[in-house]
Amino acid sequence: MNPKIILAFSGGLDTSFCVAHLKEQGYEVITVTVNTGGFGSETLEALEKKALSLGSSKHYSIDAEEKIYSQIISHLIRLDGLYEGEYPLMCADRYIIAEEVLAIAKKENASFVSHGSTSVGNDQVRFDSALLTLNPSIQILCPIKELAITRAQEITYLESKGFAVSKGNKQYSINQNVFGVTLSGSEIDAYKEPSSDAYQLTQLTQKNPAYVTLEFEQGLPITLNGIKKNGLAILKEINTLVGAFGIGRGSYTGDCIIGIKGHIVFEAPGLFALLEAHKKLQQVTLTKKQLQFHALASAQWADVVYSGLYYEPLARSLEAYAAAEQAKVTGTVKLKLAPLCLSIVEVESPYSLMKNEIATYAQKGSWSAQEANGFIKLYTLQQKIAWSK
Repeated sequence: MNPKIILAFSGGLDTSFCVAHLKEQGYEVITVTVNTGGFGSETLEALEKKALSLGSSKHYSIDAEEKIYSQIISHLIRLDGLYEGEYPLMCADRYIIAEEVLAIAKKENASFVSHGSTSVGNDQVRFDSALLTLNPSIQILCPIKELAITRAQEITYLESKGFAVSKGNKQYSINQNVFGVTLSGSEIDAYKEPSSDAYQLTQLTQKNPAYVTLEFEQGLPITLNGIKKNGLAILKEINTLVGAFGIGRGSYTGDCIIGIKGHIVFEAPGLFALLEAHKKLQQVTLTKKQLQFHALASAQWADVVYSGLYYEPLARSLEAYAAAEQAKVTGTVKLKLAPLCLSIVEVESPYSLMKNEIATYAQKGSWSAQEANGFIKLYTLQQKIAWSK
């Protein structure tokens, strides 16, 4: 009996090569396509047919969108978890894909798993870190990395086995999931502006200003325009609403796990809007010290998740901290959308720390001028002593 191997299958050239190559090496290949938000039902059906035609003995299609939202995106929103302050961790779905691949390996009693990562990207670290942490005895095969094979060689191999390969010259590498869309390749890699038609979610189609209202409870969105929905549904809908105004594009050059720098362009209109609204609500409901520590927690959480260490205990500790910290980040935020512009115009919360009966900024306060002067004298005491030396 041939040993079983579970392959994370996206349907691209690399994983297509892996199916045929691993079968030729004597493995029974079982393919798994984990839908993290980039595939519709017709595409999933086509991927299954493709996997089976390439030699897979069995194919699984798994919907993981809800799992990604609950395990990762909900914490990202609460922690405002942007890597290096910019990148919304769109790569974090790799951990969920790894979890689902291992679940199928257990179900199929397979000792081997595989994925299509190369030796020069971050995904090899994220996948292998997750797989080996969750199942230290699992054996991982990565044909693309191990053979150091080029895309041209992959095409030649598949054609020699009788498989048709699309010769379409795609200008960009486009990856979509529930977070949004990542674009790379061509002039993007050289930090040049991509063509305007490259964008998938943020084509400007709305010209007239519009308002959107979001309600948050304990740091998470619960209603959109007064209608109660789950967080994933809100993210999907607001992706469309905000993206139509051309809002939510980002250009990011980051420090990769393996030591190089890489440049990408991304679209995340829904997350951009949710994070902007969340930050403004937080400013009203958290104390100065909470906000200062929140920034530290955010940076640490984003770093471990980005860097292949999602299962590091610190990540769970920071998520637990955020759940406690966000207990009073509850309220309603009104956003104004206009072409290429998003602004927060209203914030209301029963836990607002802005109290007009105590003070109105720059106008009146519940203390005397004498008390204010005494405070300033003591507040600046150390500074004055140091300056006089």
